[in-house]
Amino acid sequence: MHAPLGPELFLNRELSQLAFNRRVLALAEDDATPLLERLRFLCIVSSNLDEFFEIRVAGLKQQIAWGGVPGPDGLPAREVYRRVAVEAHALIARQYQLLNEAILPALAQAGIRFLRRTHWNAAQAEWVRHYFIEQVMPVLTPIGLDPAHPFPRVLNKSLNFAVELEGRDAFGRSSGTAIVQAPRVLPRVIRMPTDIAGCDYGFVFLSSILHAHVGELFAGMTVKGCYQFRVTRNSDLFVDEEEITNLREALQGELPHRQFGDAVRLEVADNCPEEMARFLLSQFRLEYEDLYQVHGPVNLVRLMQVPDWVDRPDLKYPPFVPGLPAALAQAQDEDLFAVIQRGDLLLHHPYQSFNPVIEFIRQAARDPDVLSIRQTVYRTGTDSEIMEALIDAARRGKEVTVVVELLARFDEEANINWAEKLEEAGAHVVYGVVGYKTHAKMALVVRREGSTLRRYCHLGTGNYHPRTTKLYTDLGLITAHEGICADVAHIFVQLTGLGRAGHLTHLWQAPFTLAANLRAAIAREAEHARAGRRARIVAKMNALTEPQVIEALYAASQAGVEIDLIVRGVCALRPRLPGVSERIRVRSVVGRFLEHTRIFWFHNGGANDVYLASADWMHRNLFRRIEVAFPVLDRRLKRRVIQEGLLPYLKDNVQAWDMRPDGEYHRRAPRRGKIYCAQSVLLAKLGRSAWEGAEADG
Repeated sequence: MHAPLGPELFLNRELSQLAFNRRVLALAEDDATPLLERLRFLCIVSSNLDEFFEIRVAGLKQQIAWGGVPGPDGLPAREVYRRVAVEAHALIARQYQLLNEAILPALAQAGIRFLRRTHWNAAQAEWVRHYFIEQVMPVLTPIGLDPAHPFPRVLNKSLNFAVELEGRDAFGRSSGTAIVQAPRVLPRVIRMPTDIAGCDYGFVFLSSILHAHVGELFAGMTVKGCYQFRVTRNSDLFVDEEEITNLREALQGELPHRQFGDAVRLEVADNCPEEMARFLLSQFRLEYEDLYQVHGPVNLVRLMQVPDWVDRPDLKYPPFVPGLPAALAQAQDEDLFAVIQRGDLLLHHPYQSFNPVIEFIRQAARDPDVLSIRQTVYRTGTDSEIMEALIDAARRGKEVTVVVELLARFDEEANINWAEKLEEAGAHVVYGVVGYKTHAKMALVVRREGSTLRRYCHLGTGNYHPRTTKLYTDLGLITAHEGICADVAHIFVQLTGLGRAGHLTHLWQAPFTLAANLRAAIAREAEHARAGRRARIVAKMNALTEPQVIEALYAASQAGVEIDLIVRGVCALRPRLPGVSERIRVRSVVGRFLEHTRIFWFHNGGANDVYLASADWMHRNLFRRIEVAFPVLDRRLKRRVIQEGLLPYLKDNVQAWDMRPDGEYHRRAPRRGKIYCAQSVLLAKLGRSAWEGAEADG
């Protein structure tokens, strides 16, 4: 056994995650990004940071409280938290500076204005007053703080106001402080009628409306100050897997507690005086470094819908119609199973439509020759044609088995609802294996064809989610290859029943073989390099943190393997370290679509082994989840994966960021004006413009 690598060879996961959000913020800073998309990226950063605090920072605080072993980077939790606080404060300050100094003024010039109460004219002020009295005031419950009214329970990420008061109420009370909670039924951004706003699109923040009229809630008293605040709480659910007897019931009991977990961050408006801020911190048992004072609304996520409300195509990314693989485009109304029999189908989303996957399940549901459908569900949303098709299949008497992952973070409630609907329709619903999230994306159809039964399956790198398939880049394979289908069938039996892990012919499965096969493939490239043969690895994923995999990559680099890693988000590996990782290059591509594909290409002496996977190279994916990596066997499709999923990203000089050994990222710039944007190239190659789509459909 050799000694483990030193901590100096690993980067910190939390700091790497914040670095990713800086790259997202760069898209909001970029004048080349359409204006309303800049606003959207600004909101995406806020959404990402919410989850970062709810999960990662909450975890750091627990480590500090309970003690814990430092990660591979060797940093104690207290030091990680200190650095995270510094980076997060700087990132959020830059975010609001960008909002106030660049994006809002540019939107105002374009006729899209956020009307501040200090600039309302008489007509606008009167409209706001009527809106407050009719729409807002009836649902507000102000709480004056005194011995009979303690500080209220504040929901996670809800909008609240701390109000300073002077005077005595009808009962002679003079607590001086009240809390007003904005119910979630109230919109945080309200559109003002055009004739009153004086512009095409005029919006008012709910916080501005309440600030202007909060005195109406405290008759006879004087409002000295009104300060919006928002608290972020630990949202990681705890389910005692050794004690539970019914996972769904246990989870349903735990979900409400997510709204009231331990506080981890307090956001206040920058007009909030220090005395009030410290009072709020004390109520949530937070320290001063947990305080984030912002110049603007405390919840920018609520601005995410504004681009959808504004009909200004000139300020958004141009629309497109997803294309179809040639085999499907030529087949027109032909039975999908007949098309699959002629050859595997590779779908590259969102450039190519997700509809063939929906149609695969829909046709299976309606086909009288289909006997059974099995599918995994991780994230699918509240509105899903695939889930409706599975329900339809169950009602038609087919054997339908759905493995629903109830612990898919922030999708638990939607998944519970679908599980109940499926069971009511007669489907078999199981929840995978306790202790291992089922993250694999698989669907298996068994069809009677003459005197034999034939299997068809879909395997993907992304979720069966109607919204994300339009926003995330993912690859999916629909095949009737007997060996691959047999492996998928075996995994489904494993998930629904009991028994030892059997041998799989083609698929790599976590937690059993994926990590070992991955390391073996990396080591094989190292052997090729030592033998003087060409050796190369190109891999694309969302995150890379698993120490054993990083160690294998370092060893391969030292053996002479050329390695290109396209890692969108967190990366703990240090590239280009002399004597350690000189041949490893790491880049991140951040653009219009969220890069979500997991592709592993090993040169392997010219065999060019290509795998697609549901798993990132992280410890949780390789050892604590049920994941699959599946090979692309068809040479033509293998070439497509390399030419569409990998090589364009190595050429990108618009949205690509190269990682330095210290973990910092440098954005690539075109040389001599030769611009190459991978996502734009793929859109042009695989998709159709909205005009072309209308012509074809007409």
